[in-house]
Amino acid sequence: MKTPPPSNLVKGILAVTLLWMAIACAWAQPSPPPIRLAIMGLVHDHVGGFLPSLVGRHDVELVGIVEPDQSLWAGYAKRFNLDSSLFYTTLPALLEKTKVQAVATFTTTFDHRRVVEMCAPLGIDVMMEKPMAVNLDDARAIAAAAKKGGIQVVVNYETTWYPSNHQAYALVNEERSIGDLRKIVVHDGHKGPKAIGCSPAFLSWLTDPVLNGGGAEMDFGCYGADLITWLMRGERPTSVFAVAQNFQPEVYPKVEDESTIVLTYPRAQGIIQASWNWPHGRKDMEIYGQSGSIMVPSKDLLRVRHWDEAESDVPVSALKDPFADSISYLAAVVRGDIRPSGLSSIATNLVVNEILDAARDSARTGKRIDLPADPGY
Repeated sequence: MKTPPPSNLVKGILAVTLLWMAIACAWAQPSPPPIRLAIMGLVHDHVGGFLPSLVGRHDVELVGIVEPDQSLWAGYAKRFNLDSSLFYTTLPALLEKTKVQAVATFTTTFDHRRVVEMCAPLGIDVMMEKPMAVNLDDARAIAAAAKKGGIQVVVNYETTWYPSNHQAYALVNEERSIGDLRKIVVHDGHKGPKAIGCSPAFLSWLTDPVLNGGGAEMDFGCYGADLITWLMRGERPTSVFAVAQNFQPEVYPKVEDESTIVLTYPRAQGIIQASWNWPHGRKDMEIYGQSGSIMVPSKDLLRVRHWDEAESDVPVSALKDPFADSISYLAAVVRGDIRPSGLSSIATNLVVNEILDAARDSARTGKRIDLPADPGY
């Protein structure tokens, strides 16, 4: 006799049992231990947004803050309710007490090279605030130190975590919805660091031509250079021409507060407008192709137009972990789940620093700077 097939009731019981077994197995899987993270420097005001974003996370654990200026400790300790035992004047002093797997850097841009060269031999991965370096020589040194030490370096731009930018990239380079690129225009900046209330510690080096590498051209020109290089799939421009001006010499006597940079490619053009003179803050972009355009007015908004058709809004999907924010991304990098790429990578940011060096030279000399065929990196 044949065995009768199981009834629907039996099938249902088996399905529920298997489901609960799967859930139990998932619960039984231990979560990876949190990444042991240290902060280097408190002179960059972006640390004020970074610290509260660590609260309640299970993928990272703040194990120390390294800042030689002890006068900064009290303010941050009070503002974020931090225990005094977290603070150290040097990285070696911190490492005597605990293990560190990654460092988030909030020093001057000038100090980025020093931090990487310090961390690389110790096997400590580094994330720094944009730009990667004050000049191409320091960028090359960072790349060399990271390679020798076998560490990963992440360059953190606010615009890296804008869903609209990634949607635009997909439309341009994956769906090719507007044909070959012809022009990219990036606007970045605000009313100026003093006008928006940057701290004295931040303002003192952000307006220093050595410690920041320049003024608005470095502070906000790097965003455009990063985005354009990414959208151009890493292609380097053939030439750079820049005009830099100082509309507020009484406020920023040492550096430019206005810069326009033109990047020339064989069949496209990039325009970067970096300013400390906008009437309001902005980080937006216009992308033009052979058959259409993409406007990226904000992090969650995208407008597309094909030929002479009416412009239409395109739904923007939220970014998924670990690509949704800098902390998730860094934790995944340290765990070895991903490697820095695109906007955050050393490769892209070497091009960024090459562009910024050329822009500085062009603005100083009034001449177009032709880039070499081989950049030497």
